[in-house]
Amino acid sequence: MGDQTRIRLLVLLASEHALSGQELAEKLGVKPPTISHHIAKLKEVSAVYERRNKNTINYFLNEKAIKQHSEGLLTIISRSRKEEETVSQQKDNTQILENFLQPNGMLKTIPAQRKKKLIIFEHMIKDLEPGKKYTEKEINEHIMKFHEDYATIRREFIINHYMYRENGIYELNPQEMWAK
Repeated sequence: MGDQTRIRLLVLLASEHALSGQELAEKLGVKPPTISHHIAKLKEVSAVYERRNKNTINYFLNEKAIKQHSEGLLTIISRSRKEEETVSQQKDNTQILENFLQPNGMLKTIPAQRKKKLIIFEHMIKDLEPGKKYTEKEINEHIMKFHEDYATIRREFIINHYMYRENGIYELNPQEMWAK
């Protein structure tokens, strides 16, 4: 598709409704066998199609297929970028966890920077079950596995929408609600 002659063929077919191989060769200043070669390649990827009119074969741009190809390429590129960002984010998160957690899993300190703090909090709540209701005592015991200041961290869980509290009962919020 990226060959210069093929691109010029596509441009010509986009501007003209239909052209024969001979007309394409004349407009591009190349020999008809060259056009046949490039048209065959474009037909392989469904970028053009042909219709016979008596002894003449006319070539048409397959706009629908080209649109599908371009949308597919954009999807692949977008997905690839997201995967790269995810891998990079996971490396950053791992580094932050290594910097703030002791080998036994306890927090050295609560990070001051919000981004790092949220990564630590998400690590802390990963073992909590969605939909399960926890008493304040259960949440405190869970937090104490990581840090002795359970009141501050419990408050942060609520402030950052990781958890919902009603009448001393705590429940994990859906991930979509968590602070970003």
